[in-house]
Amino acid sequence: MTRSSRTIVVVTIAVALAAVASLGVYRAIQNIPVREVPVAHHSAVVAKRELPLGTLMTKEDVKLVPWPSSDPLPGGFDKIEQVVDRGLVVPVMENEPLSESKLAPIEAGAGLPPTIPSGMRAISVKVNEVIGVAGFTVPGTRVDVLAMVRSNNESMSRIVVSNVLVLTSGTKYDQDEARKDGKPMKTTVVTLAVTPSDAERIALAATDGQIILALRNPLDQMVAQTSGIRTTALMVSTPATPPVVKTVANRKVAVPAAPVVAAAPPPSIYTVEAIRASKRSEETIR
Repeated sequence: MTRSSRTIVVVTIAVALAAVASLGVYRAIQNIPVREVPVAHHSAVVAKRELPLGTLMTKEDVKLVPWPSSDPLPGGFDKIEQVVDRGLVVPVMENEPLSESKLAPIEAGAGLPPTIPSGMRAISVKVNEVIGVAGFTVPGTRVDVLAMVRSNNESMSRIVVSNVLVLTSGTKYDQDEARKDGKPMKTTVVTLAVTPSDAERIALAATDGQIILALRNPLDQMVAQTSGIRTTALMVSTPATPPVVKTVANRKVAVPAAPVVAAAPPPSIYTVEAIRASKRSEETIR
């Protein structure tokens, strides 16, 4: 075989192998399933930056971003004009989508009033570093309100309102510094969300006594029902009895157990010698 013939054979084999490989790649590509990529045909209004509770929305606070039409945002907005001049009832983070549940009603304004739940009232109480639980009563936490009243030279303490939501802490809404790393914030005023009847109880307790706030776990929904404690009861040594948990109207309520009453000491017995004329007798007196 000449050199030219060998060259032709090698080229023919190479072309055949390349054709077979190309056919295999073509068939493999045909068997790959088609992947559909969602295309954003809609827009959503999101926050440009972190916004605190009570902020009145402006065009500079929000922006439009593409949003897939296959996964619409419930209660969302697709126009900036729909959120302008409406107040935030919850704080939002940067690039967080805005929805109807996060904004106050139209023409309701901004600030604290739109954040008050329906049927509730906002009442402010004066606190210090001790009463305010060392500054940890920040917005969103829940507390029990205790009242200490002095009457007839005796003091009494009792929980007057239980599981109360803290709306604001301090005299401004922006609590960014307090939320960072869980740092406490020194404040002299705490605003609570309570029912009208509870507002009356707190107002009376603040007028006739002193108020103390007890911080509670937000997951603890049990209503504290206690009979209170008096100064004289502090000196009585009784074994501690855990409260009894009962379910009332689908809510768990902690009912304190009946107090243990110390048994009365036995009556004293006296023996008296009585002399009547010439008779002598002994009489027992209890």
